[in-house]
Formats: sequence, C-alpha cells, structure tokens
Amino acid sequence: MNKQLVHTPEGVRDIYGKEYARKLTVEDVIHQQLNLYGYQDIQTPTFEFFDVFSKEIGTTPSKELYKFFDKEGNTLVLRPDFTPSMARCAAKYFMDENIPIRFCYLGNTFTNTSNLQGKLKEVTQMGAELINDGSVEADAELIAMVVEALLATGLRDFQVSIGEVEYFKGICAQAGLDEQTENELREFISGKNIFGAEELLAGKGVADTYCNMLLKVTDYFGSVEVLKEAGGLVCNTRSLNAIERLQKLYQVLCRYGVEKYVSFDLGMLSKYNYYTGVIFKVYTYGVGEPIAKGGRYDHLLGYFGKEAPAIGFVVVVDDLMSALERQKIDFDGIDEIICLKYNAENYESRLLEAKGLRKNGKKVALIPER
Repeated sequence: MNKQLVHTPEGVRDIYGKEYARKLTVEDVIHQQLNLYGYQDIQTPTFEFFDVFSKEIGTTPSKELYKFFDKEGNTLVLRPDFTPSMARCAAKYFMDENIPIRFCYLGNTFTNTSNLQGKLKEVTQMGAELINDGSVEADAELIAMVVEALLATGLRDFQVSIGEVEYFKGICAQAGLDEQTENELREFISGKNIFGAEELLAGKGVADTYCNMLLKVTDYFGSVEVLKEAGGLVCNTRSLNAIERLQKLYQVLCRYGVEKYVSFDLGMLSKYNYYTGVIFKVYTYGVGEPIAKGGRYDHLLGYFGKEAPAIGFVVVVDDLMSALERQKIDFDGIDEIICLKYNAENYESRLLEAKGLRKNGKKVALIPER
C-alpha cells in the first residue's frame, strides 16, 4: 500500500468517534444560542471568485489563499474567512432591506500558510453577522451572544478582550501617517513589537509627540478604567469618539450581565483591514490563539454595492474543542453506544430489542458473535 494515500496533507486532520461526537454536540449548543437571539441559518459556497477576498477588501493576503481555476478561466479561492462571503450575500439578496438582518452559519475555512506552528490549515468556524445596525446596542448583542454561547459549552474561564480600530486610526491621521506606514505600524503594534514600531516611526521622521502617542497605545489594556486614561492621551475627535463608544458599550454589557468576562485592549488590531470600529477576541487558557473573534465592518458591504453597517464574529470550533479538552470540561448529552451481540439463534430477539431501544432514543449497534 502507498503510505502517502492513507495520510493527510500537512495542516489538515481526520476527526472521528467520540471526538467528533463531542464536536457536533458543541456546535449544536452554540447553534441553539445563536437561534435564541433570532439569527437565521445561511449557507454560502465553499469557494468564491477571487475578487471577493481581494487586497482592496482587506481580507486574507493572496499568498495565503488556496487558488484554482474553473473551466472558463476564472480564478476561484477556497474561503479563508466567512465575513466577505456574508457581505456579498447580503448585498445580493437584501440590497433594498433597511431592517436589521441576522445571519448565522457553520462551515470550514482554508488558509494556505506555511508558518503553521501547530495551526490547522482547515478549521471549522461558527459565527453570526448583524447587518443594517450600526448601534452600540448591536455591538453589545454580538459580544454578549459570544459570552453566552461559550458558557453554554461549559467553558468558564475566558476573557473577551475589546479594542477599537478608530482610536488607533485617529492618532495615525493626527500624526499624518500615509496608508502604507499605518498598515506597517499596525502589524508591529498588533504583535507588540515596540522596537520595530519605534524604528519605523523614526525612519518616517514622525514627531516625537506623535511617536509617544502611537507607542503608548500598547499600554492601554485591562479593566474599563483604562478607557479614561486612554482618552486623556488624545485630542483628536476620531479617537475620543472611539473611547466614548467603548464606554457606552461597557454600560450595555453591564445590562446583559456579562461585564466580568470583558476587558479592553486598545493595542489590539486585526490583520483584516475591513474592520472599522469595535473589534474583540476571546482568550482562554490552554490555547495560544483566540477561540473567538469579531468586529465591526461598516464599509465592507459597500464593495458589493450595498452601503450598510455590520458587525459579526466567529467561534473557531477546533480551538474551542482544544480548550475544553485541556480544561477537562465534560460534555453532556453524548450517549454511549449500546452493543448487542447476536448469533444465528438469537438474532431475531436481539433485533427486536435493538428496535425498541432505538425508539427510545438509544444508540444501538448489533455485533455478530465470533
């Protein structure tokens, strides 16, 4: 036998047996929570035209996409994330809708990165998108829904870290940074690479006052009190409005009763450039990557012809499963399979017994005696 045929490529894996049963149970629990908030299921294609995930939209870099061609010569890609697909779908089918639209979905995403560090190239994501609602209340709904969905899976020790892209962009605009410099600085700040950020700003001749403001962004993380301190650093309207929105968001989250799971990090910036306001990531111990992430993308639908505010999130199911396993959190609702052995003499009685058990919702496997 060719050994290569029974192995999977790097970055993907098989899931089966009890592990897959647990995964399906967790997906079902999260799905129920999303439905409770009025989110309706939607399924989009596994692959899309390349332009849906183009550089102009600000999604995954081209080199990390799985690209291929159809027979007409069009460039297609396996979806690296769901948000652009949701935006395209909303623009296509709900162009004239002005009332809030609530989607939820489940599927796999594909990222062709060579720097794996233990990461999978194919992961399962569950998420929700709220379109046509630009309010703070919409921001709070998505974050509260994430918290309640994770709690429903049995997870208890986690933190939702909330940032605001506009706070950083306001300082960049005040400092007169061009788009390329801002994007380069975003990578340094996001990676907490202060030395790289200092070198970049010095090379661009940015005034010390603005350099200090931009580098100080990474210090503002923790409880809600950091927002007041961050607001005192800036004087531009864009950044101040961002702080005011975060303060209002916290007040609404308190009404949901989820504030103990919330912290703030103004140095948190996403690799996706389509985010325009509030962004958030959920961290828990046992997993190095965020198990859920999301944010506001008020301009993304405009690329598809529909001007509408929107916010969404995804739960990375594979990372959540790793966290649940490492934290030894048990799963409820997974029934063991009852094995009934039979031979030629008792097959009929065993079959009747199995049918009766199955009618009562039990899982039964008939096993021939050997």
